[in-house]
Amino acid sequence: MKSSSSELEFDRPNIEDYLPTDTLTSPTSPTHLLHLRDLLDISPTLTEAAGAIIDDSFTRCFKSNPPEPWNWNIYLFPMWCLGVVIRYGILFPIRVLVLTIGWIIFLSSYFSVHFLLKGQEKLRKHLERSLVELICSFFVASWTGVVKYHGPRPSIRPKQVFVANHTSMIDFIILEQMTAFAVIMQKHPGWVGLLQSTILESVGCIWFNRTEAKDREIVARKLREHVEGADNNPLLIFPEGTCVNNHYSVMFKKGAFELGSTVCPIAIKYNKIFVDAFWNSRKQSFTKHLLQLMTSWAVVCDVWYLEPQNLKPGETPIEFAERVRNIISTRAGLKMVPWDGYLKYSRPSPKHREQKQKSFAESVLRRLEEK
Repeated sequence: MKSSSSELEFDRPNIEDYLPTDTLTSPTSPTHLLHLRDLLDISPTLTEAAGAIIDDSFTRCFKSNPPEPWNWNIYLFPMWCLGVVIRYGILFPIRVLVLTIGWIIFLSSYFSVHFLLKGQEKLRKHLERSLVELICSFFVASWTGVVKYHGPRPSIRPKQVFVANHTSMIDFIILEQMTAFAVIMQKHPGWVGLLQSTILESVGCIWFNRTEAKDREIVARKLREHVEGADNNPLLIFPEGTCVNNHYSVMFKKGAFELGSTVCPIAIKYNKIFVDAFWNSRKQSFTKHLLQLMTSWAVVCDVWYLEPQNLKPGETPIEFAERVRNIISTRAGLKMVPWDGYLKYSRPSPKHREQKQKSFAESVLRRLEEK
């Protein structure tokens, strides 16, 4: 996706604004003779400036941009009030009823199948997959979801993994209503965690806790075992590792790209005219997020199933991940940024920051010398 020159320059500071005046004007110290020690003399100011630029570039990936108010005059305000009455007084109760009916049908059918067909594993798994797709369809209906799918529907094959950009947990629901994916996902507390540990286990989902280092080895082993199974559900991974606000894409983790499997990219793009589908998990619970969706006009999005990709000769898993990220970002109209999404949960160590600041200063010095 092409960007304007102004967009490409937003992360580049004007270094001359931070250099001492005598350093720039003295005939004995021309700009092209600046050394790293000259920059280190102003390191506190430069570090503060660089930190502000980096934080701004990083945090904008995880910000919810509230819609601009349009009820600002006497003509529009009555229409806005009418919209509130329709959304909360009419649509919301109907949607709650739809979701309630869906849960009643699902739970009565699921537990009957789960306990009565224990001796017929193949039939039981097939019916459980269909029921999981059904309840996901009820969830989408409870948002008045308008989802347009592009490309061929995924098929069940071994040595295959699907990867998608990640805006909210509803990404999984929107994809699951079409195909019973087995997803790798962060373990959640509350009623979501209960569903994960019971019902979603039937489609082969894999859960992890990002704070537990030993979970990474266990998950890596489970991933390899899953992609080798011919009868397992297609594996779905969100390699960003966190929800991003559907304007940007952060770095992909390499785990999905070092399995030796075919990678099938999926691009998801939400229309913000009706509701912002981004889930900021640090500011709202998933229950509150669902209420926000159920009291909106609709959830409108496009889903593209893109051409499968394989590791090229001489290509590293990291390069493979970046190539697939570029394919997804281009299709969904997302801006690629060079940040690790896990920084959202844990800031880098002081030693790591010092290394980044030193490399930043050295790059600035090179720029000055080129001038």
